[in-house]
Amino acid sequence: MTKKEEKKPSLPLSPRIIEALAKFQQIELEDVEIYFDELELRLTPGMMPGMPRLAKPVVPTPMKPTSILEASVDNLHKDYPGQIVEVTIGAKKADGGSRGSTVTIGGETAPAYYHFQGETPNKPVIAFDVFDWSKVPLPRAVKMHYREVLEDTAEWARLCVEKFGGEMINLHFLSIDPLIEDTSAKEASKTAEAVLEAVDVPIAIGGCGDPKKDLEVFTAISEITEGERILFNSVTLDMDIEATAKMIRDHGHTVIAFTSMDVNRARELNRKLYDFLPKDRIVMDTTTAALGYGLDYAFTVMERCRLAALKGDPELNHPLSSGTTNAWAAREAWMKMGPEWAPRELRGPIWETVTGLTLLLAGVDYFMMMHPAAAREVKKMITNLTSGRKPGEPVDWVSLRF
Repeated sequence: MTKKEEKKPSLPLSPRIIEALAKFQQIELEDVEIYFDELELRLTPGMMPGMPRLAKPVVPTPMKPTSILEASVDNLHKDYPGQIVEVTIGAKKADGGSRGSTVTIGGETAPAYYHFQGETPNKPVIAFDVFDWSKVPLPRAVKMHYREVLEDTAEWARLCVEKFGGEMINLHFLSIDPLIEDTSAKEASKTAEAVLEAVDVPIAIGGCGDPKKDLEVFTAISEITEGERILFNSVTLDMDIEATAKMIRDHGHTVIAFTSMDVNRARELNRKLYDFLPKDRIVMDTTTAALGYGLDYAFTVMERCRLAALKGDPELNHPLSSGTTNAWAAREAWMKMGPEWAPRELRGPIWETVTGLTLLLAGVDYFMMMHPAAAREVKKMITNLTSGRKPGEPVDWVSLRF
């Protein structure tokens, strides 16, 4: 670059502007447009104005409360147009059966234990699970109570009633499973008769889950126990619904309509049963998931069914059943774990108890349980929640003893 080029100004300024700059050091231009290809700004250190300091926010001094605000609390009363159907299980001799007692579930007109809105006309019932297969893999905490009677299903049922106070017996036929022993319907019928002779409480008959074999066994047992008003567990959407329902109707029994955590499928199954069965023969089961394995979802589905029924849904107003024994499917209920988990002999019953108590508040009417201690605790809570309170009478939760 030549010296001449170095002295050449970067912007062609008129002599008048240069003269004004020399005299006044600064000028203001109005209505001027400046065009350039590049713009270079040189800022001298120390010439930038300092940023103003922000004032610290004033934090108000918290005021200490001098008194507690007074407010009146009234019971929230809401009329529900719907009512849960009552279902009676078991029949005494005068009614065509042979039971010494019967149980009736359902009949609610308000959400579970809303004593300020309505009574609980029938207490929930706890039935003990009994199996026809001695090789059933029971957790040690459960097996220790039944070890002496595992080989005799009828004696197992008798022990549950006479020693543990079972109000009902759930007789589960596992040996009929084609993948286990494929026991015949005739043999299963003999076992059912033996249990009926051993106890005088109502019984329920459970299948193995194979739709075809369950229907075959249920049909055979229903015929020889006609009039006993047995609760058959269960009918599903996968079964021959018409044949199952007609068998229940013709021989005077009741049935559990089982679906898997789906309110709409529960409606669908009930709707199909209505073509053949009166409503007072149907109990609903929307599946029980154990504590830690979906219990919150099981609760939600049951609660939705109950509230919809009370609001007037005619396809959901049935008593609710819970296979609370499913709590033992949770690994934490039976596995050997660290000392912080406490002994399995306590942890397992607690797992079943918490599962039962949770679903009790969802409105479950019929519990299938297995551990004597868990059944005792749930029954104790049922008694406390239903003992002598009348509609409108408040519950003193502070002083209530369990």
